[in-house]
Amino acid sequence: MGKPLFYEMSEKPATCFIIGLCSLIWFYIQKNGIGYSHLGLSYESAVEEGQYWRIITCAFSHVSVIHLVFNMTALWSLGAVEQLKAIGLGMEYYLHYTLLLVILPGLLVLGMYHILVHKYKLEHFRRVIAVGYSCVVFGWMTILSTRQPSAKLELFGVLSLPISLAPFESLVFTSIVVPRASFIGHLAGIVVGYAIAWDVIHGMNNYWAVSMLGWICLAFVCSLKKSGAFSFDFLEIESVADASLPRFLHLGGSN
Repeated sequence: MGKPLFYEMSEKPATCFIIGLCSLIWFYIQKNGIGYSHLGLSYESAVEEGQYWRIITCAFSHVSVIHLVFNMTALWSLGAVEQLKAIGLGMEYYLHYTLLLVILPGLLVLGMYHILVHKYKLEHFRRVIAVGYSCVVFGWMTILSTRQPSAKLELFGVLSLPISLAPFESLVFTSIVVPRASFIGHLAGIVVGYAIAWDVIHGMNNYWAVSMLGWICLAFVCSLKKSGAFSFDFLEIESVADASLPRFLHLGGSN
């Protein structure tokens, strides 16, 4: 027999919190009729319109119930990372690198879109919208497949995948089952996951995590204010230029 659900929840507190948060956000989205275009990440909205806050909102938002169930089921299985302190993982590790897996894949996606749009002239990717916690899920799949390749990934309680192959098997599976899923977004999660697992990105601790979280919250609020997505009456963003300083005009010519 397996462990009682309550006991498993006590061993995965951070995972339970994230699943609860994503579920509440999904309920709010459904109740208020919010769509992909309101919260999702696209090159047009984030880079060209300056709505960088979408890097955060897209990660925790799910419009499709199938997408939500798939991501949260996979995340529940991947919550085993919180229990693996003996091999250098554990809850602190999980929280520290979840923060990176929320931010870095979004930035990588925007970089890929920039190349596809400007170098290869694929205008379609200017408006492709990425949404969902999939980037983080694929990142943790990749990390766990490297750190504990003998583990299994349980999906929907009936499907069990070898964790060593799970990232790429799931990449193909989601592309077939959810055609609108962002292939580039999932691939970005895998790339960042390998960078963390192979210690290309390392050294996160409580100090860096709290500092990064503070800067992310500040950037999120400022981006909401500057883009006009949300009005913070108490917050004023002033121009960097000082109007009191003299301005110089360069005049061409021989003198």
